Amino acid sequence: MCGIVGAVAQRNVVPILLEGLRRLEYRGYDSAGIAVLEQDDKLACVREVGKLKNLEVALKDEPLSGHVGIAHTRWATHGVPSKRNAHPHSCRSHVSIVHNGIIENHLLLKEQQLKNNHVFSSQTDSEVIVHQIYDHIKEGDDLLVSVQKTVQNLKGAYSLGVICEGDPQHLVAVRYGSPMVIGLGIEEYFIASDVLALLPVTQRFIFLEDGDVADLRPEGVTIYDANHQPIERPIHESQLSGNTVSRGEYRHYMLKEIHEQPRVIQESLEGRLFEHKVIESCFGPESIAVFDQIDAVQIVACGTSYHSGMVAKYWFEELAGIPCQVEVASEFRYRKPVVKGNTLFVTISQSGETADTLAALRASKSFGFQHSLAICNVPESSLVRESDLCLMTRAGPEIGVASTKAFTTQLVALLLLVMVTGRRHALSAEQEQAIIAELINVPKKIDLILEKEHEIATLAEDFVDKQHALFLGRGTKYPIAMEGALKLKEISYIHAEAYPAGELKHGPLALVDEQMPIIAVAPNDALIEKLQSNLEEVRARGGKLYIFADEALGLTSSEGCFVMSIPSVHRLVSPIAYTVPLQLLSYHVAVLRGTDVDQPRNLAKSVTVE
Repeated sequence: MCGIVGAVAQRNVVPILLEGLRRLEYRGYDSAGIAVLEQDDKLACVREVGKLKNLEVALKDEPLSGHVGIAHTRWATHGVPSKRNAHPHSCRSHVSIVHNGIIENHLLLKEQQLKNNHVFSSQTDSEVIVHQIYDHIKEGDDLLVSVQKTVQNLKGAYSLGVICEGDPQHLVAVRYGSPMVIGLGIEEYFIASDVLALLPVTQRFIFLEDGDVADLRPEGVTIYDANHQPIERPIHESQLSGNTVSRGEYRHYMLKEIHEQPRVIQESLEGRLFEHKVIESCFGPESIAVFDQIDAVQIVACGTSYHSGMVAKYWFEELAGIPCQVEVASEFRYRKPVVKGNTLFVTISQSGETADTLAALRASKSFGFQHSLAICNVPESSLVRESDLCLMTRAGPEIGVASTKAFTTQLVALLLLVMVTGRRHALSAEQEQAIIAELINVPKKIDLILEKEHEIATLAEDFVDKQHALFLGRGTKYPIAMEGALKLKEISYIHAEAYPAGELKHGPLALVDEQMPIIAVAPNDALIEKLQSNLEEVRARGGKLYIFADEALGLTSSEGCFVMSIPSVHRLVSPIAYTVPLQLLSYHVAVLRGTDVDQPRNLAKSVTVE
């Protein structure tokens, strides 16, 4: 969602703020802005609609300089993308804020503030915050106390950065339900909604907890909890480097991340296997005691992570012999589930800050779940900190909005979890060793698939003028078909749907004609003959087929049917490998259609509000 950067330093902070915003572009945004306290202690603000380069051009015409400032990239919720709705928001040129989140009671607050003669210049929910802070300052409170009093009246999720005229070298930050991190320098301090924004200036971070208010000055940082009591939060040393987010030789981050998958899958396995067995302690020091109690699994996730959970359901029930339920977090959190005793509550998230998934985790104990486990890509995230157990995917920073390497490493992590729980139930030691042997071989198989990129790029030309597509799969490849459809629609804007191949005659077959390409995932497993029968139904109705098939099947292309042979891979790990050609297809279709591959329209990388 929105990106926040702020700084208080003994130097001009504008270049720091701009670089921080550049590093947050991957989150998605529609406008950007900066506010600083200039040398005369006056607030100055520049905002622009569109890409960050528009703000940079505006700053050349209207340069800013100051030792304290805040900056923001906005993704519209309340109010259309426009300069007046862009952040920072100010009140009477005295106080400025940047806000990430949603204020649910903003209409009530706005009604009260209109009675107090405040004039609203935007359509946003955020503006009520800055007016509320201003009112407390006018009553005689300092900036810190004014912010503390203001947040007591806010309902919703928010992170804030606040600066005030007449209070130089002072920055206040808040976190409640939306991420906020403090970066520690030498007599200079920073805030951001993501560690990546601050890597050029520091490796040392403090992660605020919900309800925290941080008071930042050159001489130090003081953090207050929700009860206004000073509190110490641990300092974390990040292992990420400032060049982590470079595209390198690749045209887009997404393509780079697709090609990184063999390496990150290997890294996801390193140190977690011994003598072809999964080391249980990699899930946390309490994992053995927890896994001894587990006889069912509930997975909750959103988007791509939900698809990985759907694959895991097949694995849990076939290999581990334990029941597994999978649900979209935004649905799960608003119903009353019937919880079977000793069910492990598993959340999956790339960022670890997805609002619905976090809310579901926080509600899980009240629902009756005794233990929670997070599968996540960000070690410092809220999801990891608030879960009993965790397994990091080790995908590294994923900048492209359309998830690729995070998805395949989630599948790897889930398969490891299936094995450690399954060995207590239906999975034999011999089966575990065989699966691990196949899993270790997956990176080499993906390398072979990546060698086919040129062929897949040529295939993508057939999709440039299409408006719709169907994806088909059976068993564990049905969720992979869903993931393929999601990737195509996310970045190429082609409407795509996925179905279990056996459902064709129950409705989707009515859509098939010469303008509707059908993409099928056809590994060499027990369902291949069923799938082939389904595909013949498509051919009989004039549909054009594109089949990603195991080379051992010996399928060849023919009139109306294009076959892309994929290196043979064991059926249990085939979902990991078969994802890659679908990622490449979506990528090259998007490039040919001229879309913004890394930052597709209307989408954000991390959905930190409902």
